[in-house]
Amino acid sequence: MAADKDKDKKRRDATDGSGSEDTPEPVVRDKRRIDPKTGERRDDVDQGEETLTDEDLAKLLEEPPADDSSSEHLNDLKRVQAEYANYRKRVDRDRYVARELAIAELMTGLLPVLDDLDLAHAHGDLEGSPLEIVGQKLRAGFERYGLVKLGAVGEPFDPKLHEAIAQLPSKDVTVDTIADVVQPGYQLGERLLRPAKVAVAVPEA
Repeated sequence: MAADKDKDKKRRDATDGSGSEDTPEPVVRDKRRIDPKTGERRDDVDQGEETLTDEDLAKLLEEPPADDSSSEHLNDLKRVQAEYANYRKRVDRDRYVARELAIAELMTGLLPVLDDLDLAHAHGDLEGSPLEIVGQKLRAGFERYGLVKLGAVGEPFDPKLHEAIAQLPSKDVTVDTIADVVQPGYQLGERLLRPAKVAVAVPEA
């Protein structure tokens, strides 16, 4: 019976918390910096913790981390802009080349017309005729696009621009010189449409 009474006593002590084995109660700390009742700031909260000052915050805003995603996006944007600029330059260059090729092809097809006008002018058939005005307008239009006539008597012979169909030894020249123009040549900008066919006077040996 005494043993049963001791068991009941221990059970009651454990129930009302008066026994030797005390259960720790949870501790609640209010870390709110603003008092919910008064609305005032609490200066005694987390005194041991470091807080960010206004200067620290300004430095963080002025000096973003090196691995910031915005820097990566900015680099990607610059790369795309550079690629687009190169693409525009390439397109403009290709467009210019295509335009020059089209003009060169058109003028090459009309060179026989200019040859006929030269022959008619050499025979005096253009003077005072309507074709004279037509020829002048046609040449003026070609010159506006940069067409240049090649080959004139007395000019130094240039194998890049002239085609020699005859050589005439002469004591009057010291270098190869154009003595006669059989067919004029034409150049458009830096593009040679047709070399001039000429007779060349060469120095006598």
